[in-house]
Order: sequence, then structure tokens, then C-alpha cells
Amino acid sequence: MTDLSISDAPLRDMAPAPSAAVRASSDDKAMLKAAAQLTRDLNQPDARIYWADMLGSAALGYAGLLTAMVARPAALAVVAGLVAILALYRAGSFIHELTHFKKSALPGFRAAWNAVVGVPLLIPSFMYEGVHNQHHAKTYYGTVDDPEYLPLALMKPWTLPIFLVTAVLAPVALIFRWAVLTPLSLLVPPLRRFVVARLSGLQINPKFDRPAPTGDFARDWRIMEASCCLWSIAIVALVATGTVPLKVFLVFLAVTSGVLLLNQVRTLVAHLWENEGEPMSVTAQYLDSVNVPPPGLLPALWAPVGLRYHALHHLLPGVPYHNLGEAHRRISAALDEGSVYHATSHRHLHRLVGRLAASTMRR
Repeated sequence: MTDLSISDAPLRDMAPAPSAAVRASSDDKAMLKAAAQLTRDLNQPDARIYWADMLGSAALGYAGLLTAMVARPAALAVVAGLVAILALYRAGSFIHELTHFKKSALPGFRAAWNAVVGVPLLIPSFMYEGVHNQHHAKTYYGTVDDPEYLPLALMKPWTLPIFLVTAVLAPVALIFRWAVLTPLSLLVPPLRRFVVARLSGLQINPKFDRPAPTGDFARDWRIMEASCCLWSIAIVALVATGTVPLKVFLVFLAVTSGVLLLNQVRTLVAHLWENEGEPMSVTAQYLDSVNVPPPGLLPALWAPVGLRYHALHHLLPGVPYHNLGEAHRRISAALDEGSVYHATSHRHLHRLVGRLAASTMRR
């Protein structure tokens, strides 16, 4: 049932993709102007919300992780593990916010996030900073220069299972990257170039080569990389010596795999993945993206920290996550049902995944 407080336009479950003519057309200037004008007062991040949400999610996640490691019976451990996955996934999702505001906007938040979430989960913020911004560049989105884009809808059916399996195996790969390849690469320059270019970003485009960091960012990179290296070596040493029981380590791997798998599933439905590599207008980029607005409640779990408004985020990347709901309400109310703004709204995760899978079956 449509939530009229959000929009009179129906949510699309299996809405057909916009026509090629619409997708290739110039920008919808009326929509872009309305989006900018209606949200001018929503660009300031609220430090209280950021700190409370991130720290609270991390605390709940680690409490669930610890409970899963020691709990009996097994059913309690499973429930605690699920809580840990959802809470740590939410805490980890703040890495996306870090790329969109200046350090001065929330002093200390980036360092705190890395200390509490990034390094412990082996996903420091430099893996996303300097990568995600290219995904938002108007001339890069959907092209070979976009590190976060693959035309998944146009690829073979076996692509999707492989896409998901890589997330399940990622925690082991990350430990190997930090504990083995990091120190080894410092001794072998060609390996170092490969590690920086291909193994230092949360990217899905296998053709994307990341440039080496420079300036202050290079210093921050070294600090975070050294921290992850030492933490990974400590994990391996503690497990190898029996100081940390194998069961505890396996629970840690299972929870972190769950976090990364959930994020990978969410990535599958963040876009329609229908661009074949050509530059796109802002409107076309918006139409290739997905909103999953209320009244649904589950998207708050699988697309937290504003990710349920991913298409809107591509229109207004400067609006902090806690204001995206209000931005969507304002724009939805101001634009009539014929506006392309409403074309990106969907309701169900499984139907979005089904649509993507069905598209690959036709290849």
C-alpha cells in the first residue's frame, strides 16, 4: 500500500527500465533544480546523530559478536551472531559517509571510526576514500573509470553467484592482504605497485587501477595500513598459538563474512547496472540507481545509514544520511507523478535481485 505521506506515486516492484531514449537524453533540469532548491537547508551533518549512531551500532555489534563466541545453547549464539552482523554492518556503513564530508565537519569522527570499526574489521577508510568519489564523478559513472560499476545486468548468469561468493571469502583474503602481502610488498616494489593498484580499494571493477596516494592522504594510508597489518598478524599469531580458540576465530570469520555478504547483496540492488560503459547524464545516472523508501521497514536493516535512498544520494551526494528521508519527502511532494524522480522507487529486495538475475538469464 502506498504511503501517501511520502508520495502519491506508486512504488515500483518490477517496473520496466526507462527506455534507451530516456536514459540517453539530456538532464531533467526541472527535477535537478527542484532537488537542489528544496534541500538547501539539509546539507549540515548533525554530529550528535553521527556519533551516537556509529558508536551505538558498534557497541551492539561487538556485544553480539562476543555473545556469539561464548554463548550456549547454539540457538542463542546464532541469534547473537545475526545481531552482530546487522549492527556491525550498520557501523561499517559509515565508511560511505566519511567520503562525503570534510574532516572539519565532524572533528575526530574519521579517526574514531577507523579505531572502532575500520581497523578491527580490516576495512580502513582509505579503502573507500579516493575510490568512491570517482563513482560520483559525472563523466566517470558507469564507465571503465568507475571503480564501483559493472554492467551486471548485461553479464552472464554465473557472474552473480561469483559476485556473492567473493564477499563470503573476503575476510580470509583481507587477513592475507594485511598480514602477508603488506609487509612483503614493502620489500618487493612490483608487488607493492600491484597491492596499491588492485588490492587497496573496495572496488568491483576489475579493470580499475588505483593510483598511489600522495600528501597527507599517503601518511594516513600508511598509519591505517600498518594498524591493519599488526592487527592481522596478531589474529593469526593468537590463533596459531592456541591463545584464541579456533571456534572463536571461526565465529569472527562467520560474522565478518555475514557483514560483507549483506553489503554485497545490497550492492546488487544499489543500481540497475544497465550501462554499457558510455558516459551518462546526471538524470540517466539517477535512473540507473535505486531508492527503497518507506513504508517498508526491512530496508532500514539491509540498506542502513541512508543507503535506501541511493538514487537520491546520486542527485544530492552532499546531504547527510539522516536528512535523506526528509529530502525525499519534500521532492516527492513537489514533483508530480509524471516526473522521472518517482521512477527509481522500488519496494522489495528479492524482486530487485530477481529482476537482475532474470536480465542475466537473457544473455
